Amino acid sequence: MTLDQAVRGGHAPPDSSGHAVRPSLGKEAADDAAVVSDGPVLERVVAVSGRRWAVPRWLRRAVGPVALLVLWQVLSASGALAEEILASPGTIAATTGDLVADGTLPSAMLVSLQRVAVGLLLGGVVGVVLALASGLSRLGEDLVDATVQMLRSIPWVGVIPLFIIWLGIGEAPKIALISLGVAFHLYLNVYAGIRGVDAQLVEAGTSLGLSRWGLIRHVVLPGALPGAMTGLRYSLATAWLALVFGEQVNADDGLGFLMNQAREFFRTDVIVVCLVVYAILGLIADFLVRTLERLLLQWRPTFTGQ
Repeated sequence: MTLDQAVRGGHAPPDSSGHAVRPSLGKEAADDAAVVSDGPVLERVVAVSGRRWAVPRWLRRAVGPVALLVLWQVLSASGALAEEILASPGTIAATTGDLVADGTLPSAMLVSLQRVAVGLLLGGVVGVVLALASGLSRLGEDLVDATVQMLRSIPWVGVIPLFIIWLGIGEAPKIALISLGVAFHLYLNVYAGIRGVDAQLVEAGTSLGLSRWGLIRHVVLPGALPGAMTGLRYSLATAWLALVFGEQVNADDGLGFLMNQAREFFRTDVIVVCLVVYAILGLIADFLVRTLERLLLQWRPTFTGQ
């Protein structure tokens, strides 16, 4: 058989010794042949990338409040919700403008902010110091923790009469009430953060030659920082709650004073304005703490949702 006849007949051409030589297949041809011989042909699926319009997060978060306002306004306009029961959003907006224009609302906000700031500072110092003493030392825990847990079980709003008897009816009982609520939240979270530090990290620091102060500074306190930030957020919420109760005690200025006056004259619009201001100030404070938390806890990656 000649070479031309072998190629035209589909036979392998002979070598120099007369034996037929099978032509070698490339890798891709061999793979294709294997697929064809073994089963159905598998085709590669290529994902087609397309643009998907994503709703901004701030817009999604605003859907709920806006829907609530629209429903509120509709109920008020239709007469289903009487003005004597709850003023409409339009009336509340007009009242807000009047209170801002005559300086009443800014002055009340400034006084309330001062009370919260002083109470937060005093309560924060007391709570953190007690937590450090109880969390870093077994002796401190024996001396401090039982007393704090006992006092914490008492409703802090219930001590208002005692604060009035002890401190009078001025600014002192209001600030003391705020400090009391703040101190308990910070104590619990800072103490839990300290005791939640991994013992293996402490052993590793000891093996590296860190002193007791070095362990506290480089291991314990950074490990307790997430708990402290959580406690600060709870403390801010408690501070605003305590302010509402505290400003009911013979206050002559502040948001609570405005609410008391509005209650006497059945001004639901002024009451709602003060409540909205409380909520806005609380959101601003929480935003500041979240920002501080992101700055201080950059070393700790966390799950942020999908």
